[in-house]
Amino acid sequence: MPEASLRFLIDQNVPFAVTEWLRTLRPDWTIQHVKDLGFEGKPDNFLYQWAQQNGAIVITYDEDFADARMYPLGAHHGVIRLRVWPTTIENTQQAIARMLKQIPESNLPHSLIIIDNYKIRVRKV
Repeated sequence: MPEASLRFLIDQNVPFAVTEWLRTLRPDWTIQHVKDLGFEGKPDNFLYQWAQQNGAIVITYDEDFADARMYPLGAHHGVIRLRVWPTTIENTQQAIARMLKQIPESNLPHSLIIIDNYKIRVRKV
């Protein structure tokens, strides 16, 4: 039986162009930007709850999503926290592309992945 497709919620602080780029790289994944869903301006907790109810991994620049006190590891479907600077479309795409090359797809769910300009850290339960 084939594995279920991964699902992602991309936060509003990530350029929408990154969403479209990622969709072309991984057409088998379900990738939705906050803008697609009409969730612009919604608080982090709303987005987090939606992601959990829909089995989505959150991709964000927001450091709050990496805070284990607010969003404990093991309690969420997954968070990819981007820490690249400057936060251009190109740098964001390069960071995600590095992650896709280095981290097996099976390690994305239920992990906290922090990507900066030089390294990628993965925390799993």
